[in-house]
Amino acid sequence: MTGPRTSRYARDVAVVAFAQSDHLRRTDELSEVEMVMPVLHQVLAATGLKAGEIGFTCSGSSDYLAGRAFSFTMTLDGVGAWPPISESHVEMDGAWALYEAWVKIQTGEADTALVYSYGKSSPGSVRDVLTRQLDPYYLAPLWPDSVALAALQAQALVDAGETDEPALAAIAARSRADAAANPHAQLRGAVPQGDYQVRPLRTGDCPPVGDGVAAVILAAGDLARQLCERPAWITGIDHRIEAHGLGLRDLTDSPSTRTAAQHAGLFDAPVDTAELHAPFSSQEVVLRRALGLGDTVAVNPSGGALAANPMMAAGLIRIGEAAARIHRGASDRAVAHATSGPCLQQNLVAVLEGDTR
Repeated sequence: MTGPRTSRYARDVAVVAFAQSDHLRRTDELSEVEMVMPVLHQVLAATGLKAGEIGFTCSGSSDYLAGRAFSFTMTLDGVGAWPPISESHVEMDGAWALYEAWVKIQTGEADTALVYSYGKSSPGSVRDVLTRQLDPYYLAPLWPDSVALAALQAQALVDAGETDEPALAAIAARSRADAAANPHAQLRGAVPQGDYQVRPLRTGDCPPVGDGVAAVILAAGDLARQLCERPAWITGIDHRIEAHGLGLRDLTDSPSTRTAAQHAGLFDAPVDTAELHAPFSSQEVVLRRALGLGDTVAVNPSGGALAANPMMAAGLIRIGEAAARIHRGASDRAVAHATSGPCLQQNLVAVLEGDTR
């Protein structure tokens, strides 16, 4: 085998293993540590590495969901922090923890990295919690929740002639039909569109609320080939952000996604798979156009965030699902996308490739 088709960085880095939990509406009987540990054991077992052999560990989670400060320190009990390890944490989706780990490997300070993220959304109201990330002077005092803001974006798309309600329903139906083959998905198969949550979005256009965990292992160069039969090489990765004020943005477009894709080299060659972090059906419309995805690309074959959307882990899952398809030979070049914030405010794009065959 030869290496990946393109390389623009100092070191070749690949996803060599991916694991995730079953995503459930409630996990009242489990603590975050008890949720995380089985997934960590599974991802390490896939490579044969021991926790002490990992060069760098990085996690992603949210104290707002846990309801206490520095909650991520508890999950280090599941990792094993003694003897001392090199460890970091981001208050973001695990996709951004993966970015930090990738940078760490690029510097040469580590050859392997364990990245994990988790979210336990069931104890509270996610729609209310997410209002706290809005502009504190003009938007947050109005308490517009995440569904209302997504509906504002969806209505802008409808008004611009970019989509309509039947097209949005078709996206939701396709995603959950594809999820029928995903044993970890929370919603699988036929799911009724239901009533309006906020017009024009119905229940079926919105993501399920649930709990879940994801983990990946990164490795550099020849070590990646030793740990994985067909590594998923990260040939490009970049993230960008839109203006914080919603009134300063065109909600029907995502320039930050397009710019991140350009810098990640997405447009250098065709892709066959796209795992898009689109929690609402209308957001897939925006992302498809920003990334220039045609009808020949398999979009969210795992079911995507409409089938399972564990807060702080859904973006990392998109990278993991794209990598897993490369591992098993179902894809040769894939794009994975993660988002954070209202109406696709922050966007990360990663391009993954398998060794040419």
